[in-house]
Amino acid sequence: MNWHGNSAPSSSSATANSFPSSEEDFLIKQLLLAHDPDGRWLDSELLISAMENVMSSSASHRSNVEEAVQWKDEDSIAIAGSEETLGQILWKISSKVFVGKGNQHGRTMALFDLLGSYRWDAKVALVLASFAASYGQFWLINQLHHDIPLASSIAMVKQLPRELIMLRPRFKALNLLLKTMVDVTKCIIKFEGLPLRHVKLDVEPIGTTKLSIYVAAYWVVRSSLSYSNATAVAAWEMLSMESRLSRILHHLSGPVHLCHRRIELKMSQKLPTLFWEEHHDNQDVLEMLLALKDNLPLKEPSTKSKLGVTELKDKVVILLISKPQLLPLDELLLLVHQTYGHSHHKEFEAKYRVVWVPVTESDHWTETEKERFIILSNSLPWYSLNRPWALHSSVVNFIRLAWQSRADPTMVVLDSKGAMTNLNGMDMVLIWGANAFPFSAVREQELLAEQKQLTLQLLVDEIDPLLAKWVEEGRNICIYGSENLDWINELNTKAREIMSCGIQLEMVYVGSSNIISENVGKTSDIIHQTIHRNLLSSTKVRFFWLRIESLRRSKLQQGGRLRIDHILQDVSALLQHHDDGNDKGGWIAIGSGTAEEIVRLEGRKAIELLSKVHEWGENVGKKGFLGAIRASVQVPKPLLILHPAEPCSHSVMIPYGKGQQQQPKGNMLCEKCRRVMKPYVVYK
Repeated sequence: MNWHGNSAPSSSSATANSFPSSEEDFLIKQLLLAHDPDGRWLDSELLISAMENVMSSSASHRSNVEEAVQWKDEDSIAIAGSEETLGQILWKISSKVFVGKGNQHGRTMALFDLLGSYRWDAKVALVLASFAASYGQFWLINQLHHDIPLASSIAMVKQLPRELIMLRPRFKALNLLLKTMVDVTKCIIKFEGLPLRHVKLDVEPIGTTKLSIYVAAYWVVRSSLSYSNATAVAAWEMLSMESRLSRILHHLSGPVHLCHRRIELKMSQKLPTLFWEEHHDNQDVLEMLLALKDNLPLKEPSTKSKLGVTELKDKVVILLISKPQLLPLDELLLLVHQTYGHSHHKEFEAKYRVVWVPVTESDHWTETEKERFIILSNSLPWYSLNRPWALHSSVVNFIRLAWQSRADPTMVVLDSKGAMTNLNGMDMVLIWGANAFPFSAVREQELLAEQKQLTLQLLVDEIDPLLAKWVEEGRNICIYGSENLDWINELNTKAREIMSCGIQLEMVYVGSSNIISENVGKTSDIIHQTIHRNLLSSTKVRFFWLRIESLRRSKLQQGGRLRIDHILQDVSALLQHHDDGNDKGGWIAIGSGTAEEIVRLEGRKAIELLSKVHEWGENVGKKGFLGAIRASVQVPKPLLILHPAEPCSHSVMIPYGKGQQQQPKGNMLCEKCRRVMKPYVVYK
């Protein structure tokens, strides 16, 4: 059978080729006999992008290094599941193209035999990449042979033409053919990238489109043979081939686009319910989220190697959803510390993984965003995506709508079966670190329920190893905050008087919750130089306040229960101390090791307490340090202030009566706007 046919097509079939239907059927059977994919995979889209860079540089004859596209390590292309490298397979293709014998159809089928183990998009992309490498080499030698002897010698050995003016019409036709070949290839890649394993479409349109894909791939590969003798092939022959491919593209793009739209629709319907369905493991869920367009979507933190979602099988997966810039530095450092620097991390490290999934606000990543992501992801201990800009558009839209409804980062927790157990575990991770495993909403409620009072252990957790050791050893610790140096000096004078009585007491300064205050840093330096060793660095002081903020948020998000919550009262008071503009004094929180309570006082009352060591100091031997202090302290009576959950100017104050131990049960509604009100506690 003769497969020449560079003439105009005589068939009106959907594939727009020149074969009668019987010949077309025979061709498809030949192609399918040579097609035996074994699971190997490469990023065809990235390979075509690299090929286009070569072609555009060659077409414009650019030699300026600054203008050229720079190749980055992150752009490296590997063939997953194959022992041969990209360079090796490109060399084999090149050998077939330039050394192969026989007519064009026979040489084309030889290439399909060589590439039988690859998917259809990979076959075409590899052939075009081989074509681009040879084409780019030709133009590179042509540009340099006048100035560099080595290039001149190579040009002579390869018998490259010295003058290209007479060949301009042919190269112009070749460039036009190349552009159409790339467009058809992108259409093939788009179809082959459809997640048909996860989302089913009607069999008939898919089957018909597949037949068109086979024929389109054939003609792209066959057209690539034109370059093997581009100086001999007439311009009109290449233009005739380009015309054929244009018709194929015209008839193929419509069905592929339609399939893509139907997939998008079904994906948008399936994703919201995906996490509530029963799964054998988490692989189907993670593949649909992360691996629809990339079989190796993950970057391993230590080696930076590319991995598949199988690395996450049977593990709790925390998806850290954020913008490319992620978090301010101090918040980022705390999150790293609580997930990978926490003492309980070793206990649970084999059971969970954090995967950073950055999502931009727009549909396109800027070069600045890409560079920022690459630098940051290479510095973090978490798994991240290799190329988050390659996430499937339906997945990105779902993440934006369902998980990234606010500007702050979110930690979505999936259990080992792929079920979503926490819509946002960020606060619980910042509070309890790895000890919050498995990071579910139920676990968060359990941890909060276990804590009846604000303790030193909950207050400081493990933000500093020495401070954590002091807590474990049962030492008496006074944590204090203020920006008023007079108050700080007076407080520490009283503390030294206590220590002179033989009572051990550690002083720890934590500044203020106002992170933009310059006075906090200056005050911290003065304390360190003139009063006592400043245990916590400015970064760890920020850790302290971030955890306190997270603790309050976590408490408030548990619902509108109007019961006395001592922890919420205490942390709210700490955070609101500076907000009230009270710069006349500070506050102290005194505790003893792991005791289940602390004593918190503000301003003059804190100074007065420490001044009365001669009164309560006698009881230290009987009741312990904290017990003696507690017995001497008149606990202030709280006022419960209720604010509507939604923005509103209404409020009501409920005084506590003598002996009243708990708040009224049930939600309280604003009498004016009928909204559920939030409780806040003040003292007088």
